[in-house]
Amino acid sequence: MFQFIHTADIHLDSPLRGLEQYEGAPVDEIRTATRRALANLVDLALQREVDFVLIAGDLYDGDWKDHNTGLFFVAQMSRLREASIPVVMISGNHDAANRMTKALPLPDNVELLSSTRAKTAQAKKLRELGVAVHGRSFAKAAEFDNLARDYPPPVGGLFNIGLLHTSLAGAEGHEPYAPCTVDELRQKQYDYWALGHIHNREIKCLDPPIVFCGNLQGRHIRETGAKGCYLVTVDDRGKAELEFQPLDVFRWEVCEVAADDADRPQDVLDAFQAELAKRIETHRGIPLGVRVVVTGRSRVHAQLLANPLAWANQIRAAALEEAAGLVWIEKVRVRTAPARELDEDALADGPVGELQRYLHELRSDKTQLAELSEELAELRRRLPDELLRGEETLALNDPDCLRRWLDEIQPLVTSRLVGGPKA
Repeated sequence: MFQFIHTADIHLDSPLRGLEQYEGAPVDEIRTATRRALANLVDLALQREVDFVLIAGDLYDGDWKDHNTGLFFVAQMSRLREASIPVVMISGNHDAANRMTKALPLPDNVELLSSTRAKTAQAKKLRELGVAVHGRSFAKAAEFDNLARDYPPPVGGLFNIGLLHTSLAGAEGHEPYAPCTVDELRQKQYDYWALGHIHNREIKCLDPPIVFCGNLQGRHIRETGAKGCYLVTVDDRGKAELEFQPLDVFRWEVCEVAADDADRPQDVLDAFQAELAKRIETHRGIPLGVRVVVTGRSRVHAQLLANPLAWANQIRAAALEEAAGLVWIEKVRVRTAPARELDEDALADGPVGELQRYLHELRSDKTQLAELSEELAELRRRLPDELLRGEETLALNDPDCLRRWLDEIQPLVTSRLVGGPKA
């Protein structure tokens, strides 16, 4: 029987661009999270006396700011060296882009597999355990060839592990690097596939285990929930048992609050605090970065959108009351809709009513929305690149996005026109 750790996508010292612009953001705590998570992984390896550690790519996150990133990794690997724990790793797409990595001397317990062709790790302890680890590093950041195709046949009488950085057949939000299929991996007749690149952990196959361990530490709101590694125990018959081990020190969560039954904004705040309490209990004292999304057809729709900043501050105050500083509210989004559609009788008279009627008509007319999109085309061409990418993109050419913005604008504009902002 033997044990090993399967980890990947550590992204050590990953830059957190733009984090400082969020008021109250725990910048230092988040910025050091990847280091502390890696230290936790080494602690786990030592405590459980594992036989070896596998890193399936993206140890780093592109070029380092300075050599301290690499030196920190070397220091952690030296702790494993003292316990005679070998480490086998491959480069992923982010590592391949890192010029400094090539010049960093590694401790002699760490073996970085070749990027020219697939090879089998040479660590003496692996052979003594009856284990063969096969893998290939990325030679370049954008690797679109099927690397698994050239992995060697299994070594007879040994427990064969494939170490691979891949998107498999593709995954949302990830480039299609080193593409291959589950069936192709199964045909290699290895006993375990330790995969990296996809940041959500997932067991793609049980026989043999084909496993994405996910990233070690969530870095932003698109990487929610507990993060860590797999501790794999292989019995004398060669059967692998997988145990997920959370190792992260800061977590991200999306807290969805249903406002369908709310009669007043305070009801939404109460519902938020109840939902937040559940998440705090689930994560048992781990600090959280939380995005709040308020949804549903609601009677308080207009009140919530009349003054978004004041409403977001009330949410933040409620989080402080509930969590005593354990929770940072990353963003508040109101995605509600009116409890019922406006009709002519419900609209105000005079200029305000005329504006409401125009917005209502514009929102409901596909032709007018398309015309508005065309009118905004020149503005879109002038926008900086950072506003046209990612989840915050200003999709001025998307009618659905325009409709949603009009839903948000109407209560805000009406509030300003009829009496100023209200909390």
